Amino acid sequence: MTKRLYAEFLGTAWLVLGGCGSAVLAAAFPQFGIGFAGVALAFGLTVLTMVYALGPVSGGHFNPAVTVGLAVAGRFPKGEVLHYVAAQVLGGIAGAAILYVVATGKAGADIGGFATNGYDAQSPGKYGLVAALVIEVVMTFGFVTIILGATDKRAHPAAAGLAIGLALTLIHLVSIPVTNTSVNPARSTAPALFVGGAALSQLWMFWVAPLLGGAIAGLAYGVLRRDD
Repeated sequence: MTKRLYAEFLGTAWLVLGGCGSAVLAAAFPQFGIGFAGVALAFGLTVLTMVYALGPVSGGHFNPAVTVGLAVAGRFPKGEVLHYVAAQVLGGIAGAAILYVVATGKAGADIGGFATNGYDAQSPGKYGLVAALVIEVVMTFGFVTIILGATDKRAHPAAAGLAIGLALTLIHLVSIPVTNTSVNPARSTAPALFVGGAALSQLWMFWVAPLLGGAIAGLAYGVLRRDD
C-alpha cells in the first residue's frame, strides 16, 4: 500500500506540475506561447508518461474521479478509495507548491489565476454554472469510460497509456474555454489553495461534477462489460 500511495502521490504531482505549469509558465509566453493546444497536450503527456511509468505499481489513477469510477465499476477495492484520494490531493498540492516557487522566482512575478478552474467570471470564456457542470460531468464520464475500456482485460495492455493520454488531451481541447478543464478534483484543489478567493469558493463544483461523472461511468460500463 505504501508503494502504491507514493506512486499516486508522485503521478498526481507530475500531472499538476506539468499540466498547470504549461498553463502558468508557457501558455502566453511572449511570441512563443504554446496556447490552449499546447496546454492540452501537456496535460495529456503528463498522464501518458506516468501511466506507463507508475501504472504497474498503483494502476495509475492520479485522479479521485478515476478512483471512484473504478471502485463503482468493481475494478478497485472500495476500502482503499480514501487512501488513494488523500495521496492524490497531497501529490497535487506538492506539484502546485513547486510550480508556485518557480512562477514567483522573478522580479514582479504575479501568479494570476494560477491555472485554477472556475465558472461565471472565473471561466476563461465566462460560461455559467450550468454549462460548467454539464461539461465537467460529461467529460469526466467520457474519460473514465475510456480508462475502463482501455484497461479492460479484453484490451491490449500496451495501448492503455496512449489512449488515456490522448483522451485527456482531447478533453482539454474541448473544455479549457469553459472551466479551464478539471475532470480531476485533486488537480483543481491544488492551485486553488494558492490563489484562494473565488477559486476556493467555486471548488465544490470541481469535486461534485467529476466525482459524479466518474461514478456514472463506473455504473454504465457494467452494460458494456457483460457477456452477450
